[in-house]
Amino acid sequence: MSGTRSPLKTAQAIDRTADQARDAAPEAAPQPGMTRRRARWLWLILWPFATTATAINLFLLGLMGTWLGLPALSPVVSLWLSLPLGLPATFAAQRWIAGLIAEAEA
Repeated sequence: MSGTRSPLKTAQAIDRTADQARDAAPEAAPQPGMTRRRARWLWLILWPFATTATAINLFLLGLMGTWLGLPALSPVVSLWLSLPLGLPATFAAQRWIAGLIAEAEA
């Protein structure tokens, strides 16, 4: 052979070089889980629903409290009490749904 290269060996060398370059370069893969912005939006969307559910549960708990001789909670008092108590409920719902989204994206 007069100094010519086999095309097969050259193609394999090029493929090997491309594979090495691809393996050496870090990929910009998306981070697992939700970004802070998506988590914040999810929290803002869920807050009214979780707070309303908390208010309904407090009102019904107040109605059950009348069986024990406690005074009944009015709907307005239940709404006011649900504002601070709706925050942990929203956090729990947001974590649960974020986990479902992460599972669906995986």
